[in-house]
Amino acid sequence: MNEARVTPEGIRIHAREDFEGMHAAGRLTARILDEVGERVFPGTTTGEIDDFIRTRVEELGATSATIGYRGYQHASCISVNHVVCHGIPGEKRLVDGDILNIDVTVILDGWFGDSSRMYVAGTPSVKARRLIQVTHDALMKGIEAVRPGATFGDIGAAIQTYAEGHRMSVVRDFCGHGIGRVFHAPPNVLHFGRPGKGPKLEEGMFFTIEPMINLGRPETKVLADDWTAVTRDKSLSAQFEHAVGVTADGCEIFTLSPAGKYFPAI
Repeated sequence: MNEARVTPEGIRIHAREDFEGMHAAGRLTARILDEVGERVFPGTTTGEIDDFIRTRVEELGATSATIGYRGYQHASCISVNHVVCHGIPGEKRLVDGDILNIDVTVILDGWFGDSSRMYVAGTPSVKARRLIQVTHDALMKGIEAVRPGATFGDIGAAIQTYAEGHRMSVVRDFCGHGIGRVFHAPPNVLHFGRPGKGPKLEEGMFFTIEPMINLGRPETKVLADDWTAVTRDKSLSAQFEHAVGVTADGCEIFTLSPAGKYFPAI
């Protein structure tokens, strides 16, 4: 594996020993997401869920990557129903059938662990359950496309083809990103595209894949708080996120659930 190198597109190529740090940070993030599931129920608030996450990050010896990031003051983003991403935890009280994405990023020994999952308060509708399933499966289709010599367009095309094949839409306004010892770095990982397009994947690249899939149209808008993104047509939206590292013959997922709870979370 090439070491200490950056591609012409600005993508860092990591050494084999760097995988260990990313696995440790990813496992910690996934552990917190495992634990938070039982705290999602009708009647609780998104702020109470975030308080739990903040406490667990500290107890497990890590640092929240989001507290203080561009002025953000919470240990998670919690996006409910038609919120696509970057939902701000607060006094919103969950009701039966609400679906929500919880996105957590920690820093452990300088490495960033970034992952998100879908949860349901109570019992989801049939449409919501199907949206969650398709979104998770679209993520895994994208991950299956990761291997040296493939392109980032191959990842996006795999996700787009799967989601649109189920008559759902892929959000264009947000994307995955490079990760490692920094929160966000090149490349931008689009969740739509054409096979063979974009930079080629190389062993040692670290990045997130985090498709946002809507039941309705793909368009979004950002609210006046400059964080919360919602679907323009108020349709339900779902998202799953893993951080991965490209290996010699495929990839390793850094953010797998230690307890095997990644999905279903309902």
